[in-house]
Amino acid sequence: MEIVIGLLIIAIGAFCQSSCYVPINKIKDWSWESYWIVQGVFAWLILPFIGLLLAVPSGHSFTELLASAPSFNIWMTIFFGILWGVGGLTFGLSMRYLGVALGQSIALGTCAGLGTIMGPVLLNIFFPELKALESLTFAVILGVVVTLIGIAIIGVAGGMKSAALSEEEKREAVKDFNFPKGLAIALLAGFMSGCFNVGLEFGKDIHFEETPEMFMTLPATFLVTLGGFLTNAVYCFYQNQKNKTWGDYAKTSVWGNNLLFCLLAGALWYSQFFGLSLGKSFFEPGSSMMTLAFCILMAFNVIFSNVWGIILKEWKGCSAKTIAVLVVGLAVLIFSTFLPKMLE
Repeated sequence: MEIVIGLLIIAIGAFCQSSCYVPINKIKDWSWESYWIVQGVFAWLILPFIGLLLAVPSGHSFTELLASAPSFNIWMTIFFGILWGVGGLTFGLSMRYLGVALGQSIALGTCAGLGTIMGPVLLNIFFPELKALESLTFAVILGVVVTLIGIAIIGVAGGMKSAALSEEEKREAVKDFNFPKGLAIALLAGFMSGCFNVGLEFGKDIHFEETPEMFMTLPATFLVTLGGFLTNAVYCFYQNQKNKTWGDYAKTSVWGNNLLFCLLAGALWYSQFFGLSLGKSFFEPGSSMMTLAFCILMAFNVIFSNVWGIILKEWKGCSAKTIAVLVVGLAVLIFSTFLPKMLE
């Protein structure tokens, strides 16, 4: 029963994340680079820091936490956050060319598989005494493989969609639809986004002994998103300069509206990792479910992003066969979230 509760919490966080792009559509009179970095202040700085404070017991402080943790682990966590930030930037482009459903499916699927595998592998390189590779059990590897199969099936549905629709129909569903270009960007986004879980692996011991188990990964989450914020800030401010859009921040008439929807988008986005931290506390330490938790989160993200894709009519005009392939892919992803427990 505890596993079901943990999966439910992670699923709720994934649903929130998959919904985070809806409030962005309500933002007025700002360029992409302006609203992207403002929502990032909430999603990658303010809210993760508030979450981090939940992991600091009474009588302790955030600075004490950083002082007590190995500096190498702290900097490696931030470093992989910086790399993840590159994935976040290209992630947005993948949805521009593929739509919410297909873009998130391919990017998050790649992120799920590589993020799960790369964490223990890189941790083993730097800390072989931890024997991190032992966490990559048969159940974990099979869970990743089944997840990727589900993503591949959804990708096939995307290819069928691209082949069947006219250029006008593609533009109606996704304005800048371009399957080859979007696929390449989505794969790059997924690879770099997988660095998020690598950062969590390096930072998983950055917490106090008294920290409640459900909040233990929140300090590492903050350090990863801090690194991602740095990457995005550099790029967005460069775009502000290049496109001469600094004036967006001076448009006081839209600040109230835009701040509200940026906050909402940031809160929905951060919910996935807050939910991941809470959900993992219901899994048995060292179990396959614990190792695959990040992969499970990404699978849920894909499922709900496709639900939004259907709601937003991104699959409108597709044949019944294409929709059937899409449903099979989603079913495989749902199965992959329970598979590890079935094999234990």
